[in-house]
Amino acid sequence: MPSKPPLPRRTPQSAAFNSGAAKVKEAMDARDALAAALTRAGIQLPAMDVRTPWADTVREDPSEHGGEIRYALVHLGVCSAPVAHALATAITNGLAR
Repeated sequence: MPSKPPLPRRTPQSAAFNSGAAKVKEAMDARDALAAALTRAGIQLPAMDVRTPWADTVREDPSEHGGEIRYALVHLGVCSAPVAHALATAITNGLAR
């Protein structure tokens, strides 16, 4: 049975000091914008954070991870069925405009 790829790791708060700081900031800004939009629509996801595809401890030598950090991910977490329905309704209503 093939092994599963590792899950993305949570981004440490000190991410501003590593070479992926711009990508992490972009993801954090996107997460905050999405959370604000969801709040305006009356929806709150219980857990939203930013994760990166690299290990929690980024190596000091950029050549060890290809010279650059390619991306950071906005992790939306899990939600209840009523919240998922509310999110689907908000998206559908937005598409109808």
